[in-house]
Amino acid sequence: MTELKPSTATEAALIERPTLRFMLAHPLHLIALGFGSGLSPFAPGTFGTLFAWASFRALDIALPADVFLLLILLSFVLGIVAIEKTGTALGEIDHGGIVWDEIVPFWAVLWALSQVMGDNLAWQGIAFALFRLYDIKKPWPASYYDRKVKNGYGVMMDDVIAALYSLLTLGVLIVIVYLNVHQ
Repeated sequence: MTELKPSTATEAALIERPTLRFMLAHPLHLIALGFGSGLSPFAPGTFGTLFAWASFRALDIALPADVFLLLILLSFVLGIVAIEKTGTALGEIDHGGIVWDEIVPFWAVLWALSQVMGDNLAWQGIAFALFRLYDIKKPWPASYYDRKVKNGYGVMMDDVIAALYSLLTLGVLIVIVYLNVHQ
C-alpha cells in the first residue's frame, strides 16, 4: 500500500480543513465532501450522515425503489473514485472532511429500512444513532479496513460495514418490537 502525498504545497495546506474553493475546484471533490456537508468545522461525519438522511428523504420521494437502489450502488463505485482523488489532493485518504463514505452507506440503511418500515422517522432516527455509533466505534472488520486498506475502497468499506451492523441491529430491534406488540 502506498502512502498518499499531497502533490503541491497548496494542497498540503488543505489537510487541516478543505475550503469551499477546494470543493468547487473539481466535481469529485464536491461529491467526496458531501456537497459541502464535509466542510463542517466540527463533526463532519455526523453532518455528512445528516445530509444523507435529508437527501434520502428527497430522493426516496422522487425515485422508484429499484432506481434508488441502483443509484446507491453506482454512488458506491463513484465514491471510491471521488475519495481517492480528493484524499490524494488533501494528502490524507480518509480526511475527516470526506463524508461520501457516510452518505452512501447510510442511504443503503435507510433504503433497506424503508422497504420494511416505510417512511418512519422514529426508526430512521434509531438507524441514524446506530450508524453513527458503529461508524465511530468501527467494530471488526470495519477496523481492519480503516487501519489497513488506505484507498478509496477501504474508506468506503469501513462505513459499509457500519451500515451492515446497523441493519443487523435494526433487524433485531424490529423483531423484538414486533414480537412484543403481537403477544
